Amino acid sequence: MPEDWSRFNLDYFTKAALAGGICCSITHAGMCPIDVVKTRIQLDPVTYNKGLIGGIRQVIAAEGMGGLATGLAPTAIGYFVQGWFKFGGVEFFKIQFAKSLGEQSAWDNRNKIYLASAAFAEFIADVFLCPLEATRIRLVSEPTFAPSLPAAASRLVKEMGFVKGFYSGFGPMCFKQIPYTMAKFAVQGAAAEQLANSMGKNLADLTGATKMCVALGSGVIAGVAAAIISHPADTLLTKVNKAGAGGDGSIASRLANIAKEIGFVKLATVGLGARCVMIGTLTAGQFLLFDMVMDATGASKFHFHAPSH
Repeated sequence: MPEDWSRFNLDYFTKAALAGGICCSITHAGMCPIDVVKTRIQLDPVTYNKGLIGGIRQVIAAEGMGGLATGLAPTAIGYFVQGWFKFGGVEFFKIQFAKSLGEQSAWDNRNKIYLASAAFAEFIADVFLCPLEATRIRLVSEPTFAPSLPAAASRLVKEMGFVKGFYSGFGPMCFKQIPYTMAKFAVQGAAAEQLANSMGKNLADLTGATKMCVALGSGVIAGVAAAIISHPADTLLTKVNKAGAGGDGSIASRLANIAKEIGFVKLATVGLGARCVMIGTLTAGQFLLFDMVMDATGASKFHFHAPSH
């Protein structure tokens, strides 16, 4: 049956963006304690050298339970904004590509469409996320930096200027987030398709508990794959937002200094276990919540399908 493209209108894309904002905000906020520990391990591996559980205990011992919620406000707000543009953007771009190519060509090139759509959407999302992520990392690395999100943002701009304060990490953020999101959506799409096929069904025909289980399973697979691919850049992003890291030169020279100092092996492995747990869990949660919110709004999600099906 030919796709009814008329249903993919402003109402549909608004619902997709809202679902993306909600799913990213809730999951990232929920994973804030793990992210705090991951960030501390990356910033100070000498002190935080006891793994994820040991790191949680160290933060609680030093700062109390509240230490695990450091940066919660910029996390929740920043990832709502990012999720709005990321999930909404992926839906927008992949549907535009599919419409322009035609159903057969879109089906044949669906993995390339996932990759391109995710790259475009993530770049736009990062423009909006970067200032909040820079503020969050500063609050996590220096809990006494400011008492609130607005105060921390204001101090960053005052001390470092708008571009350096908010966008020092934009290059590594794109280097981290764009491959991460490309892997996330492409792997999830392929994994969900395979899981559905293993049950003898098409993705678009799944409902209820089966649909939710496929979303969870494919989300875990996608999250772990994306975490491994993007971890070196995640470490660089975390480091470059720490005051004085990499010297006082340009962003590129600071990043080069940090990478040289740490070495590739440590860039790729320090904090990776905690990040795989974090990203695998939150990615599964994101795709589950995205489908749930889309269903609740009455929107039927776009799926690639062979024209003969």
